[in-house]
Amino acid sequence: MMLQAEIEKSPSRPAACGATASPLYQYHCRMREINRTLSKAVPVAVVLMLAACAAPRPPMPAPGEDRVVEERVRAPSAGSGEELQVFGVRNPAVTALGREAAQVEKAGELERAEMLLERALRIDGRDPAILQQMAELQLARGRLDQAANYAQRSFELGPQVGEICQRSLRTLIVVHERAAAWEEARKARDRLADCRVAPPERF
Repeated sequence: MMLQAEIEKSPSRPAACGATASPLYQYHCRMREINRTLSKAVPVAVVLMLAACAAPRPPMPAPGEDRVVEERVRAPSAGSGEELQVFGVRNPAVTALGREAAQVEKAGELERAEMLLERALRIDGRDPAILQQMAELQLARGRLDQAANYAQRSFELGPQVGEICQRSLRTLIVVHERAAAWEEARKARDRLADCRVAPPERF
């Protein structure tokens, strides 16, 4: 009752929470201040948590797509080594960047591999090997449209024989099958035979 009377005497004066107030009254004053502070802080914390949840995450490799690239694109295209292979003159810097991109891709650093390939394409945007390498990287990340675009450009700009030719078409086959574009997948599959050309006889 004494505490209630004391509060009613000066309910809104901060001085009542000073050193002259009773210890019990000072305790209640401190509790009210803590409650007011928490009531302001909690909504801010909730907003920050929601913002963190809504922040976009960087793209990650699609589950299993790295195996698809190896098993359905690269390994079947390697051939026996007896097919004709045609290699154009390449910029040494582009070749080095492609080699480094392949190494970091094997280590699982797909974002860094993509950055290196982008640098190579800024130097020479018509290099079929780099375009196909980028197509396979995009396929590994589940970006089917981009994979198809790079593979198509690689096929059109490349020699259309040999390993690069096969890898480009096999990439397109996988993409078309994922999109249920069966007729397009069949056309790409039919063109695979044209990539396998026997080298000319040596006399």
